[in-house]
Amino acid sequence: MNVYDRLKTGFEELIESNGWENEGIRVQVRTLSPDEAIGRPEDQDYPIIKGRERMMEAEFHGARGQAFTDMPGGFSGTLKQIAEMELESNYARAVFLACLNAVMRHAGSVEGTVHCRDDAPPRCAAELAGYIEEKYGRPRIAMIGLQPRMVQVLAGRFEVRVTDLDEDNIGRDKFGVVIGGPDRTLDNIAWCDVALVTGSTLANATIMDVLSAKPTIYFGVTAAGPAVMLELERFCPLGS
Repeated sequence: MNVYDRLKTGFEELIESNGWENEGIRVQVRTLSPDEAIGRPEDQDYPIIKGRERMMEAEFHGARGQAFTDMPGGFSGTLKQIAEMELESNYARAVFLACLNAVMRHAGSVEGTVHCRDDAPPRCAAELAGYIEEKYGRPRIAMIGLQPRMVQVLAGRFEVRVTDLDEDNIGRDKFGVVIGGPDRTLDNIAWCDVALVTGSTLANATIMDVLSAKPTIYFGVTAAGPAVMLELERFCPLGS
């Protein structure tokens, strides 16, 4: 059973155990503007501000769940329709993940399903460096998916290698780290002691390429519900 089959099975069990499978209320999903998603941070180099990704937000009984995607769009459907979705595109996976996060948030089984805003990302990066050092010492880190504030902080304290899908980033020096393309991901994972992976790998289906026996930390709101269901380590201290 692959990652998405496990998530769909977990989602179906969740709605059945709460008696929601026949509930007529629809889950609404919309695409947020950068301002709605991340506020107005001082730095403007985040993928969501540059336009590489957008944030999709689902709402269920007042609970909000979010997921990053490069294929945004709206959606309205019942929980049964969501459970039956074919997760064959980045759009469909983002809809499903946002809905999963919202439903799990309503059920009380996950927190931090809404992205932090304004001046929070630099504070998150500082907390991440402390978390890694306390738990893992001074590991070599392979980051999958460039998060600029995290690289900025981590590169000053650890050996770091980074790969990213954005062609505008590949080959560029970011805070002393040259960003590699996805063809370098497996080599970097073999090299590292700890993998640091964006939750967006769940939305774009590249998670299958980075699942690793190495200690792995998934960061961000997209991985909120999946981290609980799949028992993955997740770091997102300032999400709400």
